[in-house]
Amino acid sequence: MDMLESATIGFLVVFLGTLFVFGEIMVRAKGLFGILGIAIMSLYFSYHLSPDLGMWVVLLYLIGLALIIFDGKVTTDGTIALVGVLLMILGLSLPTPGMVYGTLVAFALILAVPTSFLFTKVFPSRNLWDKMTLKDKLGDEEGYNSMNESYKELVGKSGVTKTPFRPTGTVEVEGKLYSATSDNQWIQADEKIKVVSVDGTRIVIVQEN
Repeated sequence: MDMLESATIGFLVVFLGTLFVFGEIMVRAKGLFGILGIAIMSLYFSYHLSPDLGMWVVLLYLIGLALIIFDGKVTTDGTIALVGVLLMILGLSLPTPGMVYGTLVAFALILAVPTSFLFTKVFPSRNLWDKMTLKDKLGDEEGYNSMNESYKELVGKSGVTKTPFRPTGTVEVEGKLYSATSDNQWIQADEKIKVVSVDGTRIVIVQEN
């Protein structure tokens, strides 16, 4: 593969390899993208590795990839993934014959990673980083609201305590159960109460005389 002497060919090889490797991470493609990505990247490394460098540059690349997967599945804040991308760039750039070549393959990786998200438009997504991207909006149509309008309607209504309040417990209002607080008042079960305020999902009650 003498073509890999060309920085342009190296750019294309790294771009395609990264595209398929990250495509496998992003979507469920039955391992096809993973096989293609590993094959292409193996071709790249097998050509550029030398006895002086050894396999440690490949290890850098694999550790970086592992950190990205870990971030997507566990931490989901992007910090560890960024470190992973930097390690992958080092693993790709260090074995290259020159600065221009190394810069091009680094850009190839940086460009291919966001491009791989396009696969999610066609294939079932693995839903990595959903917590960070807030992909699923909690809106009225899903039954969520930051101030919960249905709770606001409870203000002024009467009910009965179903558990002792010390100072939190369960109250029944109009046949429905709610978690509430008596705002530092201790109230026994089966006592009549009144909802005096609602702050988001925090329901405050007082005992009725």
